[in-house]
Amino acid sequence: MLSQVLVVVGALAALIPGFPPAAALVAGVVIGLVLGNPWPKHTPKLVKTGLALCVVGLGFGVDLGVVARVGSQGVVVTALGILVTLTLGVTLGRLLGVDRVLTLLISVGTAICGGSAIAAAAPALGAKDEHVGIAVGTVFLLNALALVIFPPLGHALQLEPETFGRWAALAIHDTSSVVGAASAYGGDALAIATTTKLARALWIVPVTFVLSWREGKGGRPTVPWFIPAFLAAAALVTFVPALVGPGHAVSAGAKQALGSVLFLTGLGVSRTALAAVGPRPLVLAVALWAFVSVLGLVVVRSL
Repeated sequence: MLSQVLVVVGALAALIPGFPPAAALVAGVVIGLVLGNPWPKHTPKLVKTGLALCVVGLGFGVDLGVVARVGSQGVVVTALGILVTLTLGVTLGRLLGVDRVLTLLISVGTAICGGSAIAAAAPALGAKDEHVGIAVGTVFLLNALALVIFPPLGHALQLEPETFGRWAALAIHDTSSVVGAASAYGGDALAIATTTKLARALWIVPVTFVLSWREGKGGRPTVPWFIPAFLAAAALVTFVPALVGPGHAVSAGAKQALGSVLFLTGLGVSRTALAAVGPRPLVLAVALWAFVSVLGLVVVRSL
């Protein structure tokens, strides 16, 4: 009963203007570890749907010209970065003795967009449920850490908001944590981070095609529906000037609602989930994350 009350109160508190996204996530993690998630079957669906709606809402505050400019920049660099990350992941996985399919799932999640990429690649690899669970759990733990440490680290490095937004999109796995970290940083970081991350997420399709061809599993790659919806929202406010004002209001509401999504996301961190990850997959994921973070910082500072 206590955990249910705290979850409801926490989700509502995260909607209060000015409530820090990182604090919302940490509060969810604390409740998940201490009391447990009272609705473990329902909150993952709420998180998935809530994140998608928030991303689409953010699209109403972004100019399509910015989307086109950000999305077209660094295509070759992105492709090379994904290839290098996957290659390094497979090499480290062999050295650490991590299962090959699990290694590929963690590598794909790190290289592209976390849980979404893992879910898309799993059928192509013929992954078992336990592989998917461990990969998602590992990536999720690093997402939670990134949301807390990236904004202060960006300020310590004196990164401009646009530079931080690009770095967050490259170095943080899931879209939810990218948006949360960029939102906490301020300035133009949120618009740049969201657009860059969604453009990167489109690489799910070619990468999954290649994995399906190499593994012979016949998995069908899909693009998350919120990506074209985000583009449609940006196009609508760009070509219909009368909608710019209402669009910014919707975007502001989506930005605030993201706090509740992050709070519910934090509930997924449980003692059972931590135990299931194991040391070797975690070492692999941390090593890849460190590599991508450093490489991403070098790249965005050179642009």
